[in-house]
Amino acid sequence: MIPLDVAPLTAEAFALWGDVIEARGAPDRLINQGMCGRHHDLARLDFGDGHAGLSLFDAGARHLPHVVDMVERHPEGSQAFMPVSGARFLVVVADDDGGVPVRPRAFVTAPGQSVNLLRGVWHGVLAPLGAAGQFVVLDRIGEGPNLEEHWFDTPYVIETVPDFWGAPAT
Repeated sequence: MIPLDVAPLTAEAFALWGDVIEARGAPDRLINQGMCGRHHDLARLDFGDGHAGLSLFDAGARHLPHVVDMVERHPEGSQAFMPVSGARFLVVVADDDGGVPVRPRAFVTAPGQSVNLLRGVWHGVLAPLGAAGQFVVLDRIGEGPNLEEHWFDTPYVIETVPDFWGAPAT
């Protein structure tokens, strides 16, 4: 297996593959008689010829070492993952080289972070760390195929997740 290091999830580091959805600074505007701050338009949503669908995913816990033997992509729409349960999770993405995923990267979310994967981005499976998690998922609902999978000849493995935010993974 090929070792895969994990980086902290930041908007700058993740921009090529998608958006980090989190409150950054003061809200853009106040709504609801000034009692609610709105952090506006945080993700580049794209649903092709379908429509936006909102689903709940119940994801089983992942533990270290975490093997990355497969990635997938959705050519017809973006896909956002927002933990309801507060679960930290691994986000694995890879560049595309002629329809083949290359140079995988791994990130770990901080508390309060969600991600939006851009249309066509190769990504790993939903992987909450240490405990199961429930996620709101916003993605394309529509006719036609919208899933491609790629299985690596030699899997990657995440052995450790650095303690970036004081919450070690198991």
